[in-house]
Amino acid sequence: MNIIRTKLSTFNLSTLTAGLVFGLSVFSANAQKVISLEQAISLAQQNDPWLHGNQLKQKAVEHRSVASGALPDPQVSISMMNVPTNSWNFEQEGMTQLKVGVSQMFPRGDSLAIKESQLKIEASKFPLLREERKAKLKTMVSELWLDAYLAQQTISLIESDRALFEQMAEVARASYSSAVGKTRQQDVIRAQLEIVQLEDRLTGQKQKLESAIARLNEWLHLYDSSNLAQPFNFDSQPSAYGEGEYNPFEVSKTLPVIRLKNPSLLKAAQYSRNKLAQELADHPSVLAIDVKKKVFEKNIELAKQQYKPQWGVNASYGYRDDMPSGDSRADLFSVGVSFDLPLFTENRQDKQLAASIAESEAVKTEELLLTKQMISAVEKELRQLYRLSERQAIYQDQLLKQTHDQAEASLTAYTNDDGDFSEVVRARIAELNARISSLQIDVEALKTVARINYFFAEASVNNASELNHAHNAQQVGDK
Repeated sequence: MNIIRTKLSTFNLSTLTAGLVFGLSVFSANAQKVISLEQAISLAQQNDPWLHGNQLKQKAVEHRSVASGALPDPQVSISMMNVPTNSWNFEQEGMTQLKVGVSQMFPRGDSLAIKESQLKIEASKFPLLREERKAKLKTMVSELWLDAYLAQQTISLIESDRALFEQMAEVARASYSSAVGKTRQQDVIRAQLEIVQLEDRLTGQKQKLESAIARLNEWLHLYDSSNLAQPFNFDSQPSAYGEGEYNPFEVSKTLPVIRLKNPSLLKAAQYSRNKLAQELADHPSVLAIDVKKKVFEKNIELAKQQYKPQWGVNASYGYRDDMPSGDSRADLFSVGVSFDLPLFTENRQDKQLAASIAESEAVKTEELLLTKQMISAVEKELRQLYRLSERQAIYQDQLLKQTHDQAEASLTAYTNDDGDFSEVVRARIAELNARISSLQIDVEALKTVARINYFFAEASVNNASELNHAHNAQQVGDK
């Protein structure tokens, strides 16, 4: 049986060497198809149509803010007045005239300036929404990429063990045929069964890999924002299916490093919900609610302007023809002012103001609700990360080594005719399961860190300057 162990050791070495050579050849052949996590995030953020659409919406609101600050167009009227119906003669009567008039209305109070300021403030939320979208994309793409990595590496682990199980099955068949040792027919059947089960696990992991790659591929389509008139060519993008095989690309074989933001703030000894809430106040989604509050505050100011009269100015010029005797008639000029009187305000202006105040107060609750949700989500992810770290330590310090030692010990006992083949198989399966579980824990820990980091996304310097500009516009409108 020492010969069997020697064969197994030789097989392991040759298999490992062949696997390395095969891996290097695949890597060189598909070097352009390997995508790292950083590359995937960058591609997703650069080619997201939503971000471009958000920029267009911002431009639309900015243009509307300029238009809203302009006076309404003047109205021009042209009319024939007092024409005699018995002769339709323009010069018969002295009252007959050709009248040209112009009138201009002026909105109530400072409503134009307030509306312009309100739209400028509203436009400042769009950069914040883009920052929040980028943070979401980073988290989402990170999770999809890590799902693909987990499936890809699990396939690698299963394939390496499948080769070992095939060798063990071959050795068991040879031992059973030659009646050497204690190998039984059920050992041969058990070895074949484990190979079939490994094939099933391998197929399941390939399914997960294909699914993860397909979902990740959605965010990697190249997007040309300057050519919107042409239909999007999906066939020019990386396909989910190549010629006869999957994998338009593969992810890196090295687990990336995702560092936790603000680790000192999240330490248990220094943790404070108030400090966390202060940090979350800089999140783009929270700042967007601040912008929304300012917009609704402007609605209150607009409602107050309804108590002021709306003024109008009109002027007209009336041309009259000469008298039948040839004497000239004087032309007529008129000018006037019109305004309304908001006297009955109880059921109109008062209610509109009350409604605007209620809407503004309602928006203030949104920030508190969002902050509570974010704090709860951060704490949930922190507890999960803490337990995952504990499990990582257990696997690294104990389980991986113990399952490996158990597999080696059971193989040694079996080769010395002092163990059972089933124990060898169970030990090898336990070792494989431990390695896969350890990999899953490492990946889940990184996904948890990525989700936590989303909550610490901050608005860029450019967005902060836009917010300050909008705040200055609000102050000008208040004056």
